[in-house]
Amino acid sequence: MSILVPAHNETATLREAVQSLAGLDYQQYEIILIDDCSDDQTLRLMYDLQAEWKTTLSIKVVSLPVNQGKANALNQGLVAAQGDYLIAIDADSLLAPDAVNQLMATLMGNPQYGAVTGKPVVRNRSNLLGRLQLLEYVGVIDLIKQAQAYLTGNITTVSGVIVAFRRTALTSVGGWNPAVMTEDIDITWRLYRQGWRVAYDPRAICWILVPERLRGLIKQRQRWSRGGLEVLVTNWRGFYQNPWGQRFLLLETVISNLWALMTAISILTYAIKLFFLHGLALDGNLLIVLLTLSGIQFGIGFCSSQATARLAGPELLLVPVYVLYYWMVNLVSCLAAIGSYVIDPQRRGTWRSPDRGV
Repeated sequence: MSILVPAHNETATLREAVQSLAGLDYQQYEIILIDDCSDDQTLRLMYDLQAEWKTTLSIKVVSLPVNQGKANALNQGLVAAQGDYLIAIDADSLLAPDAVNQLMATLMGNPQYGAVTGKPVVRNRSNLLGRLQLLEYVGVIDLIKQAQAYLTGNITTVSGVIVAFRRTALTSVGGWNPAVMTEDIDITWRLYRQGWRVAYDPRAICWILVPERLRGLIKQRQRWSRGGLEVLVTNWRGFYQNPWGQRFLLLETVISNLWALMTAISILTYAIKLFFLHGLALDGNLLIVLLTLSGIQFGIGFCSSQATARLAGPELLLVPVYVLYYWMVNLVSCLAAIGSYVIDPQRRGTWRSPDRGV
């Protein structure tokens, strides 16, 4: 089994990530560190880690001369890897000791699975934005994936921070696609087109860093939203060719984008009414229903993840803040992604180390 760790300017996080890999319960694995033309000391750090762990870990270093993005870096790591199974993680991912065991058990237990993704849990909780994202990951993202897997037998996307693949599945789709913004969403649907299934295993825990500044968060969510649009464009035939479960997931993506457009129109209408008519009517009953349903949803997510995510009770007090403020971030990001896709549908390029609160 090979673990691919692509990196660009990751001196602040890479050492801790490799230390977590050294503590895995799994036996006989290699680590492939891929430097995508960093302009800091990332490459030197990789060689230092290789020398530091040479007696206990099999570490290979792949140095790329040109920054061509995460997907290309993963493809180069795939060439260097020898494992029949591969796990791709980010350079800030800290895997739980049993995470790889869980992923491999799920993959090997069902030959139809081409990939299985784990459960990311936010570990930087020093400011409000980080704590709101903690709520989102356990109360929205995790529950959505579990519901999708239960109701449709599919998930919209693997999580790029922790995902395991069969090599045969990866090679059948030609590896990762450098021409898209979100290589994790894209490869999920290319696996579907080749007849593979993709699973979600919430027992495989991965501790991650998230943006702690609003600008970094919006950029991340804009990239996610654009990835969803790319999936719709490249998989439009799936609405009548794919299995019904995957059709529902595509329809869900359409509804999400329509929701963003309709919400923007509603806000504009309210603004015009307020400016010209000096009157604004808000439905208090609707707000109460929204807060009640959100409280139930986040309560379920909190209870199911309390032990693994090390949650504290006061985190639930942020639910009203999430409902009344944080969802606007996703709205703005979705609208920006729609606009950018209309203006430049073929956009591609390099990558940079994101805002991760370090």
